[in-house]
This record gives sequence, structure tokens and C-alpha cells, in this order.
Amino acid sequence: MARRPARTSRPARSAPRPGAGPSGCPCGLPESYDACCGRFHRGAAAAPTAERLMRSRYSAFARGEADYLLRTWHPRTRPARLDLDPGTRWTGLEILATEDGTAFHSTGVVEFRASYRGGALHERSRFERVDGAWAYVDGDFPGA
Repeated sequence: MARRPARTSRPARSAPRPGAGPSGCPCGLPESYDACCGRFHRGAAAAPTAERLMRSRYSAFARGEADYLLRTWHPRTRPARLDLDPGTRWTGLEILATEDGTAFHSTGVVEFRASYRGGALHERSRFERVDGAWAYVDGDFPGA
């Protein structure tokens, strides 16, 4: 897929400390888990942007929600199953940049750094809408 110049690219920004206290969501936003990513995990709402889907997927990794991860994976690239490592402790998410991915787009890109005990994952993820809902397609690993 050819890449277009970003129409709605935002610079990196600092997020609140991920999972700060019992009320913060693992994705780094200050809302409670239930009000933030929990509602997406439960199916009570759909992520309105590619970035919010990315954040909810990070929270799903942090909480071991493999079913949600599979449900929000694009059918074209979705694995048959997903085995999460229960020993991985995710410790923070930093959104580095976004391109498109709003209500006005059909595709989007989110570049992020997800920290875990002992390291970090830097990914540039691609998202597409499937039947109106955002889905994770795949990602590249800058610098790898």
C-alpha cells in the first residue's frame, strides 16, 4: 500500500503516567479503566479513532484480553489464535505520532512506544475501517 503524506499528523506528546493509581487506565489516559478502555473491551462501545483503538489494544495486552485483540484485528491479517505471555509486564505507552485515523478517514497510522519490564516495543501500526469499525492491520518496527 502506497503511503500518502499525513493530513492530520500530530507531534509526540506526553501522556499521564500509565495506569497511575487504581483509577488510571493502563493506556495512559487519566480516566478509569471502565470508563476508558474497559468499555471497548466489554463491547459497550467501539473505539472512535485509530489512536483510541491502539490505546485499547495496549490495555488489552496489559490485562491479558486476547479475545479483544483478535476481535479488533483486521480479518485479512488476523492470526488464528493469540497466546499472550503472562510473564510480560507492560509498564507504559507513549504515542509518538498519528496520521489520519479520525472519523473522516478510512485508514490511519499510529506510531508508539510500549514499555514493558526489561525493554520497549517501538511500532508504527496501520489501521483500517472494517464495516465502520477500526481494526489493526499490521505494523513496522522503525529502526529494526
